[in-house]
Parts: sequence; structure tokens; C-alpha cells
Amino acid sequence: MSYTALYRKFRPGEFEDVKGQEHIVTTLKNQIKADRIGHAYLFCGTRGTGKTTIAKILAKAVNCESPIDGSPCNECPTCKSINEGTSMNVIEIDAASNNGVDNIREIRDEVTYSPTEGKYKVYIIDEVHMLSIGAFNALLKTLEEPPSYVIFILATTEAHKIPITILSRCQRYDFKRITIETISQRLKDLMVHEQIEVEDKAIRYIAKKADGSMRDALSLLDQCIAFYLGETLTYNHVLEVLGAVDTEVFSKLLRKIIDKDIVGAIEQLEVLIIQGRELGQFIIDFTWYLRNLMLVKNSDDMEDVIDISTENLLQLKEEAEMVDMDTILRFIRIFSDLSNQIKYASQKRVLVEIAIIKLCKPTMENNMDSILERIAQLEKQIDEGVSVQKQFQSTYVESSVSHEPLERPELPKAIPEDIRQVVQSWKSIIASGSGIIKTHLKAAKLSLGGENRLLVVVEDELAEGYLNREEHKNDLEQLIADKVGKEVEVEVRLNQTNRPFEDSFVDIEKLINMDITIEEEEEGGI
Repeated sequence: MSYTALYRKFRPGEFEDVKGQEHIVTTLKNQIKADRIGHAYLFCGTRGTGKTTIAKILAKAVNCESPIDGSPCNECPTCKSINEGTSMNVIEIDAASNNGVDNIREIRDEVTYSPTEGKYKVYIIDEVHMLSIGAFNALLKTLEEPPSYVIFILATTEAHKIPITILSRCQRYDFKRITIETISQRLKDLMVHEQIEVEDKAIRYIAKKADGSMRDALSLLDQCIAFYLGETLTYNHVLEVLGAVDTEVFSKLLRKIIDKDIVGAIEQLEVLIIQGRELGQFIIDFTWYLRNLMLVKNSDDMEDVIDISTENLLQLKEEAEMVDMDTILRFIRIFSDLSNQIKYASQKRVLVEIAIIKLCKPTMENNMDSILERIAQLEKQIDEGVSVQKQFQSTYVESSVSHEPLERPELPKAIPEDIRQVVQSWKSIIASGSGIIKTHLKAAKLSLGGENRLLVVVEDELAEGYLNREEHKNDLEQLIADKVGKEVEVEVRLNQTNRPFEDSFVDIEKLINMDITIEEEEEGGI
């Protein structure tokens, strides 16, 4: 026998099995018990909340030969034929593919014939908002005055697309998103029935990821079980299968961003990419993490609202003390914008990296919240007694009218031979390095940092932060040693003067090239 998906295998067969829609179930059962059944129902709600399931149960209940407290018995011939899909009294129509006038006219012609068995002929029209205007008009008269033995159940995820003339003729029931607690409990019960071991934390994550849809939760659980068939399904397994990220990773990334550690944040993203995490899902989950941070920042009593463990809540409260509310809102705005951009982007990683750098550097944006954060940073530096002249010049250099003249750098009396060899081989040294080193050193300029020290001047903080890490600096020095056969000390410095490189540093590349040219001319003149 072929395998049946969990959401089909455990689809509720009676009202008591339906979870999370008690307000609808109670009303329908009371109508059936009191024999006050309506002729047209409209079920509205997001996907996977039980609209079609309750429609089928209602169709059975109104035709059941011996209903039990308003629910179908599932034992009589009528119930069995409906369950097996062989009943002529329950007609399911998918309006997405049967949305024309002719399809509705067929229904209008059919309703003139009374049911061959049972009391009612029930039409379940799914995704009814997909009907054309002509089809709605054709349905209108039949819906208004159907025969006494006909019931229409219309289901839709987009009630606003239903014409008001149809809405006014139906009893409308709005299906709620199912709570995480309800979904979690349902999944636990089913796993006990299936004799499959699943961690509670894994169940809860799947329930949260389902976003109020019981069907989505069962499909995700089915997917995770299939991947680790025969094993205990753990939280880490679920994260791996769904391409999701643990909250601990979000915490590490957020702290790097708060510290303005661009290199550390990019490296954290690199780890996620190497692990195969899906960037679109990462953006959604990190935005949700920032939302939790915002709620914790605003109130101490958020345990029930944000739905995280006590350990993670304490961690979140600690992070909330490290950042102000305006900054959190700026973070959320940037990642919300990113979620819209990344759907159709071919270079998703580049967009995420740009967003992370924006989070670390408010100066990249001209939005009001970014300007306020920059002002707050300057005020903090002033309070701490830190000179802000350099930052002020960096931010507003474009609007400056004049600059103070700088002293020209003093030319060296002689360039050490070791440094000379490195400069002459610089392009091939870079070419032999890793891709990241090539990227960061592509626009670097060379100067002298002392008697026998090579000074590498870069123009952006990301390059300076990366190359000044001990392991990366050692890599560069090793590349130099491999090429020239000598150890040369390297110093990496950021050009923060906002002036051309030559105004602040000696360009030894030009000096050495000039020496070579002069020597060649002298040789040619002899």
C-alpha cells in the first residue's frame, strides 16, 4: 500500500477532532442539533486552518443517519460513502480550475434534481474567489433561492475578493490561525500514535514555522521525519532539514552588529552559508528575532507574547540593554526591505552583506532614523570624552568649504631591499592569495611603516578589520615570505584623512618605479 501523507492520514473525521476552531465547531453542531441548517456558508481563513475539513464534516453530519451530538457517526453507509469519496450527494469543485460561467451553469442545472440518498446535496466550492464575474453572477440566483435539499459551502483565503452580493447571502465563518500550543499538542499526540520519537523543542519549532496552519505543520513534520527515518527527530535535525538557523546564531550576529564589528558579522554569515542555510529563511527568522528584541525592550512581561525559552529570554533581555529602541527599529526596517528585494535577486548573498554593513554603519544611509543614530553615537563619544573631530570630518567632508593644509609626507632616504622586492612582486603576491585577500587588497596602496616594515593602506573599514586580524595578517606575511624568500613585517592602516593617499603617505610604488626608469635610462645612455 502506498504511503499516505500525515495531513491526509490524520485529517479529522468528526467535529471533536478539529483543533483550534472551537467557535465554529460549536455553532455548526448547535445548528445541526436544532435542525437550523443554513443553505449557504462562507468559510474564510488562511491556508491549512481547517476550512475544507470542516466543510466535509458538515456535509457528512447533515446527511448522517444517526448523528452523535451534532457530529457524524462515520459508521452509517452515507458517512462511509462520503469518506470514500463515492457519494453522489457531496460535490467538491475547485474554483481555481473551474471558474467559468459554464461550470456554474452545470451546477445550476444539477440542483434541480433531488439527492438519490440522504437528505442534502452539498456543493463545496474551494477557492471561490477565483470565479469570474460572470460565474459569480450565474451563481447568484441559485445561491439566493436554492432548493430546500441543497447546501452551498464556499471556502476562500481571500474574502475581500468575494462580491458583496454573494457575501450577503451566506453565513460567514472566519477561521483563526491555530495557536502554537494547539499545533504542538496535536503533533505530539500524532507522534505518540505513530510511535516516532521527537524532541519537544523540535515539535515547537515546527509549530512556530507553520504560522498558524495545521496542514503546513504536518507537512513540515512529515518532511523532517522522512529525512531522519528511524532516528529520534531532534531540534538540530529540524533546523538542518528546513534550512533554518538557531537563535544562538542570531544572538552572536546581533552582538557583532551592535559592536560595529563588520568583519565578525560577515564571518558569521559565512558560517551560515557554508552550513547550507537558506538566505531567504534566514532574513525572515532574523527579522522575527529583532521583533522579539523590540518587544522585550518595551516591556518586561513578554514571556507569553514572544514564545521563547527562559534561557533565550534572558539572553534577549541582556541584548535589549545594549541597544536603543531607534536602532532596533532601523534594523527591522533594513531587513524588512531586504526581504522584499531578495525574492527575485540573483546575488542574494551580496544583498545580505550590504544590509549587514548598513546595520553596522548608519553613515551609509540618509534616513531620519540613521541620522538620529549617528547623532546619538557622537553624543555618546562626547560624553565619554572621545574626540569626534575625525568622525565629524568623515561624515560631513563633502559639505566642508575649505580644508586645513596638510604637511606633505617626508620622503625616505632609502627604501630597504626587502621592501623593494615585495613592492615589485606585489601583484603576484596578491594573485597567489585567497579570494578574500585579493578582494581586500585590490585597491590597497603601499608605503613605509618604519625602517623595515611594509605599510599597507586601505580605504574601507571592512578591509582594515579583516587584515588586522592576527590570523589573516599572518597569512599575508606568509605569502610575502613564500614569494621573496624573506620575512617582512606588515602593518595595515585605514586611510581616515578623507584626502588622496599621496597627501598623507609616501607612495613607494611610484618611487621604486621611478628608480627603475632612471636606471634603465642611464644604462641606455652609456
